[in-house]
Amino acid sequence: MKNEMEIIFDAVSDNEGFARVAVAAFVSHLNPTLEELADIKTAVSEAVTNSIIHGYENLYGYGRPGRAPAVQQKTNPGKVQVQCVLDGDVLHISVTDQGKGMENVEQAMEPLYTTKPELERSGMGFAFMEAFMDDLEVESSPGRGTAVHMVKKLGAGSWIGE
Repeated sequence: MKNEMEIIFDAVSDNEGFARVAVAAFVSHLNPTLEELADIKTAVSEAVTNSIIHGYENLYGYGRPGRAPAVQQKTNPGKVQVQCVLDGDVLHISVTDQGKGMENVEQAMEPLYTTKPELERSGMGFAFMEAFMDDLEVESSPGRGTAVHMVKKLGAGSWIGE
């Protein structure tokens, strides 16, 4: 059975948690393991956060831990789109923005690479997405935005050992 959902929300940090929970709720009827849910929520969180911080440069709420939020307030009224398709027990997630895009996707996907070191960003977002999902593809074009496509097979624990 195929099932789809789509949400579109403002590119502000408060909506990152909403996106995580919405995607987790969407797959809940398949009874995923806690590990699978954590993987999905982390990957969605990283993709949405990248859209907000890097795509639109909306930094409010992403200041240094224990300090006031970053000086910049909402600078771009952009939207983040999260699309999910469940095809049987395979989850396809796309997180898309119409932000500034990336010139060099390969460089951006390198572990520890960050364009926002002043925010104490670890540069591990794409590495986490790649580790927690079964497939990851990133499309980006300067001035046109970025699309992150992820795939996760649910119930993989039952067939990995076979």
